[in-house]
Amino acid sequence: MGTVTPLPFHGRTAPLQTGFERPELMRILDLYGRMVAAGHWRDYAMDFHRDAAIFSAFRRAAERPEYRIEKRPALRNRQGMWALVSEGGAILKRGDELSNILAPVERKLLKLVGD
Repeated sequence: MGTVTPLPFHGRTAPLQTGFERPELMRILDLYGRMVAAGHWRDYAMDFHRDAAIFSAFRRAAERPEYRIEKRPALRNRQGMWALVSEGGAILKRGDELSNILAPVERKLLKLVGD
């Protein structure tokens, strides 16, 4: 018997991890910076897995993230690869465009700055 080779994934091997592209990360970090300046967020974390890249934003470091911004490329042709997840784990918004996913958080920022 010979060795077993991995099956190709759409003409290539499956990625070892999913990440954010530079423009995506710049957009997310811009929002994060504005939320920090408004005094609402204080910490963040990024997790990179085979099937997802996750940006988590925290009000305080010792708690669950207030929001998670998830990128799951495998869902691109289904529900959309972007998701905004609440602290409780509920999916607040899902879609193909990062800007649409960030819109509810940006509206919250406008309220914070307006107060």
